[in-house]
Order: sequence, then C-alpha cells, then structure tokens
Amino acid sequence: MRKTLFIILALALLPGVSAVAKTDTFPDGKAIPEWFNDTSRVSVDRLGPKYVLTDYGVKADSALLQTEAIQRVIDLAAERGGGVVTVPRGTFLSGALFFRQGTHLLLEEGAVLKGVDAIKHYPIMKTRMEGQTLDYFAALVNADGLDGFTITGPGTINGNGLRFWEEFWIRRRFNKDCTNLEALRPRLVYLSNCSNVHVQDVKLINSPFWTNHLYRCHHVKYLGCYIYAPTTGVKAPSSDAIDIDYCHDVLVSGCYMNVNDDAVVLKGGKGTYADKDPDNGPNRDIIVQDCTYGTVHACLTLGSESLYDRNILLRRCTFTNANRVLWLKMRPDTPQHYEFVTVEDVSGTCGSFLVVRPWTQFYKMEERADMPLSQCNNITVRNARVSCKTFFDVGASDKYRLKDFTFDNVDYPDGAGPIDPALIEGCVVK
Repeated sequence: MRKTLFIILALALLPGVSAVAKTDTFPDGKAIPEWFNDTSRVSVDRLGPKYVLTDYGVKADSALLQTEAIQRVIDLAAERGGGVVTVPRGTFLSGALFFRQGTHLLLEEGAVLKGVDAIKHYPIMKTRMEGQTLDYFAALVNADGLDGFTITGPGTINGNGLRFWEEFWIRRRFNKDCTNLEALRPRLVYLSNCSNVHVQDVKLINSPFWTNHLYRCHHVKYLGCYIYAPTTGVKAPSSDAIDIDYCHDVLVSGCYMNVNDDAVVLKGGKGTYADKDPDNGPNRDIIVQDCTYGTVHACLTLGSESLYDRNILLRRCTFTNANRVLWLKMRPDTPQHYEFVTVEDVSGTCGSFLVVRPWTQFYKMEERADMPLSQCNNITVRNARVSCKTFFDVGASDKYRLKDFTFDNVDYPDGAGPIDPALIEGCVVK
C-alpha cells in the first residue's frame, strides 16, 4: 500500500518517472531560452589545430611528472592563435595546468590526464573556496576569463586523490574539528569568470577535493559527463560533483554522478555580512536534467555557502542511492533566500527526499542589527515516484521562513511519513 497524491489521471502513472511533461518555463514563469534545449556537442574539428602532447616531447608515462612540458604546449597553442591541446592514449602525470584564451582540452579514447598527489605541485593563488575569496591551491585544470573554452572526452581526468583522502581522514581523527581547507587538497577542475563553456563526454574521477567548481561563470554546459569519486573503502571527502558559485545560465544534462558528498551544489558566499561582499552573489537560471545518480549526499543542494538562488530546475532524473534529493541548507549565520525551485519528473531510491534544516557545521555568527530573515519560497515538487525512508524532513526555525511550497502528484511509501503543511505558510498538497 502506497500513499499517492493525485492531480492527474491514474493512468499516467507509469513505471519510473510519472507523467513527464515538457517544461517551457522556469519556475517563476519566465520562458526558458532555446540555449538550454540545445544539447548538441561542440565539434572539436572546428576549434583549431590539434596540439598532440606526444608531438611536442611529452611522454605517456604515468610515473613521470610533466607539468611544465604540458604547460608549454598550452602556451604554444595560445601564442599561435589557439587550438586543441590533445591528450592521446596513455597516462600523463601533471600538476596544475592553466589554459589560455583560444585553447581547449581534448582527451582521446584511452587518454588519462592524471594529477600528481603532492600538494606542492598546485601553486597557492587568489581563488575561491567554500564561499570565500582567499589564497588557496590551484586545481589540476584551471581556466580563468576564457570565452568558449571546451573540455572534451571520451578520455579521463583523474585526480588521483587517494593520498589526499587518506591524509584528510588522519587529520580528522587527530582533530575532529579539522576543516576542509586545513586538509590542503586541490580541486579537479576550476573555471572562473568564463563564458560559453562546454564540458562534454569526459570522465572526471577521483578528485582530491571538489570535482568541478564554477565561479562567476555563465552559459556553461556539462553534457554526458561521468563524474565519480569513491563512497566506500577510503571515501573521497567533499568530492562534490559540480559546485556552482555565483553563476547564471548553467545546464547539466545527461550526466552520471557518484561522489562522497553532494552532487550539484549551489554556492555564492557565507557569513553574517556575506550579502555586502562584492565577491559574493546569486545563482539563477540553472537546469539539471536527464541525469543519473549513484551514491550522493544529495542530488541538488542549495547551500551551505549560498546567498540567493532563483529559477533552479531539476527534472527527468533518476537516483539509486541518494541520501537526499533536494536539500536546502539554512545557515543561521548567513542571510539566505532560495526561491522558485522545482523538482519534477524524478524517480528512484533515497534516504530522504526533501530536507530543510539549519546547517551549523563550521559556522560563525556575528552581531548584525539589520540581519535579514532567511527565506525559502515557491518550492515545487511535481511528478515524483520514490522509495524512501523519509519524504518530508523539514524543521521550523526562528532563523528562516518557509512559504508557498507545492507538492503535486507525489508517490512514496506509507512508512516515509506525512507531509506536514503546518510547517510551511501557504503549503499546497495536491
């Protein structure tokens, strides 16, 4: 016996996703631009000449560190007007690489760009981490201020994170309050101030820290990517699949994600005065669609370092072992506003489906007389068919307001507990 909340005819309930309908608008009613409907791949042949690493003296040797040699190929391609830096079949060991305007990265079949597992090969520089602008380590693949940058598979970018993970867990055993930043780990891919980016059909695995981090980017597409970090054995701590930090117009389509933290995460800043810092900002117009999730802490997370998120759409996705599907992390020390968020046409197995709770890990409350009240409003769950332990895991707080949530055609087990409309102003259960 299952608890089913109907708004449409029962005959529309098919195995898997129920009553899939084409959505032409964002949650606030704004038309979705045609750009989001185009999931065609960028043709590598149109990006300029290929600069095959082995043609320039770089060796396919998994034990030979060749950061400088690979960087010389990137710089040469840029000096000559741009082109495709091509990693052929084989394994190439490198530290941090920095792509230039007009250059692109292609990993051919059987190619592996492997990160060296010593932090000294990732220079400290001004960057963005955990909702802050600070000096921290570069990623393995870095691109700043580029227009039209492309990363293409079918090869692999392998962060080689095992040593970093082991050291993190040792530090955490020694000091349970050890933070991510204190563990000294690089990210896999960091894109900042970029536009018109395609990351397509590539394997992104074993990141020492966050796997993909976008900061102040717009018109970015992740298409058909395989994003993985281990969730058993030596787990990969904080290996978020895609962190979206102060960005707009981002599409994640047809990707597989299995990581030892949240999958798609919206960032943007943290702290009592975070809304006054010009380095922080909102996320808007984000679509995650047609994705498959293995083990993740959450399929879509807003927070913990997030200020204002609007027009966020998760649709036509399936999950097999998600701890949560939609997680709204509410920091008591940060003014936050999440609105017009829709999850629709999804199915699978999870621990909890919707979680809205205070988030107090590593937070610091300061005095502020005009501290805004945080808020979540216009949150919609539509056409969801799930097996879960808890569907509605929502807690009230004097630090935030919950308003105008809608649950429409939701099917979940009786044992997963009821939806409690009393916790939300204007809650609609159809």
